[in-house]
Amino acid sequence: MTKAKLHRRWLFQSISGLIISSMGLCMVVEAGILKFQEASTLEWIGAGTVALMVFNAGLCLLIDALRFRMLRDQMSNDEK
Repeated sequence: MTKAKLHRRWLFQSISGLIISSMGLCMVVEAGILKFQEASTLEWIGAGTVALMVFNAGLCLLIDALRFRMLRDQMSNDEK
């Protein structure tokens, strides 16, 4: 991979990870609101579970983006 491709991949994944993890946190809050509005147990537990899955997917994207950033930086250091 070239430095430019690594940079684009890092940029895309880091922004996507931030957006998806933020969306997951909003969904967790919404599940909490459902609980206190006395929604059915299955409803708020299901919503909370999906919310945590979305949040964790965002974190995985962020962590994977770090790998591409490190590869790009290593490639820059090797050229010196």
